[in-house]
Amino acid sequence: MDVTFLGTGSAYPSPCRGASAIVFRAEGECWLFDCGEGTQTQFMKSALRAGRITKIFITHLHGDHMFGLPGFLCTVSLQCGSTPTNQHVDIYGPVGLRSFIRMSLEVSHSQLVFPYKDRIISADLTDGTYRLLENEQFTVKAFKLYHRIPSFGFVITEKDRPGRLNVGKLQELGLQPGPLYGKLKLGSAVTLESGQTISPCDVLGDPVPGRKICILGDCSGVVASGAAQLCRDADLLIHEATLDDGQMEKAKDHGHSTPKMAAEFANLCRAKRLVLTHFSQRYKPPGLVSEGDEDVTVLKTQAESVLMGQSVILAEDFLTISIPLKKPL
Repeated sequence: MDVTFLGTGSAYPSPCRGASAIVFRAEGECWLFDCGEGTQTQFMKSALRAGRITKIFITHLHGDHMFGLPGFLCTVSLQCGSTPTNQHVDIYGPVGLRSFIRMSLEVSHSQLVFPYKDRIISADLTDGTYRLLENEQFTVKAFKLYHRIPSFGFVITEKDRPGRLNVGKLQELGLQPGPLYGKLKLGSAVTLESGQTISPCDVLGDPVPGRKICILGDCSGVVASGAAQLCRDADLLIHEATLDDGQMEKAKDHGHSTPKMAAEFANLCRAKRLVLTHFSQRYKPPGLVSEGDEDVTVLKTQAESVLMGQSVILAEDFLTISIPLKKPL
C-alpha cells in the first residue's frame, strides 16, 4: 500500500509544483484523489499508469482540484485505443461534478472508449459522514469540511486481514495443502471425510489489523461531528497547509489551513503520520528559494512544534509514501 503525490501546490500548476492530485495504490486497486490541471502530464512523468485508475474522488469543485479531469479521462481513453473496453471508472464528488464532466465532454465532442459512473456524495449519516463504498478489502467514507464551497475529506479503511494459517496443526489434523486451506483462510469452516469439522479460529493466528488513510480537501476545519472519530488512529493523515501560521487569519478567511491547524487535527485524531500539502506557490523547496519566496520547511517546523510525537512530512511532487502492514494483534 502506498500513496504518491502528483501535485502539491495550490491555485495553479507551476514549474515547482503541479496542481492537486494524489494516487492511492493497494493490491490491485489504483485510485486518484483530485485531478488538478495537468494531472495527465504528471502521470506521464511518473512511474504510474493512468490507465490503471478505476476510481476518482474529487474533494471539491475549485479548479485546482478538478480542471484536469476531462483531459485526464480523454488521455486514458486515447491510450486505450479505438476498441471499447469493459473497464469502467467510478467518479465520486460534490453536487455539480456530474454537470461539469458531461458538459466538458459534450462541448469538446469527446467520446470515451470506457464507461464511467459519476456518483454524487449525498445521503449523509447522522454524524455528517457519508458511506461511499465497501468491498472485500476496503470501506471508504467522506465527511464535510469548512471551506468556501462544499468540500470533503475521505477515509480509506482497510479491513482486518485473517491471521496466518498454522500449517503444522492442519497437517496434524490430517488436512494436506489444497483448496480447503483457502476456505479456512477466508473464514469458512471445513468438514473432513472423517466428519470432523475444523473451524478457522482453531488454525488461524491473530488477525492483522487494517490500515487507515485520511485525505482532506481544502478546509479551515471540519464540519462533521464524526470526523475525528472516523480518522482516529490514522496511519497517514494528509492535510492541507496553504499558508504559514503567521497568516492564520488570512488562511481562515479563504477557507484554508496552516501547519498549526493541521497538527491540531492530527493530535485530535491521534494520527501516526501527518503529511502537509497544497502549499501556496510562494513556498519553495530548499535550493529553489529566490527573492520573494519562502522556504517550505518553515511549515514543517511550525507543525512539529504542535504535534505530540507524530512525524510530519512535507509533500513534494512524485513523493511516494509506503504504509507497511501492521503486526498481528
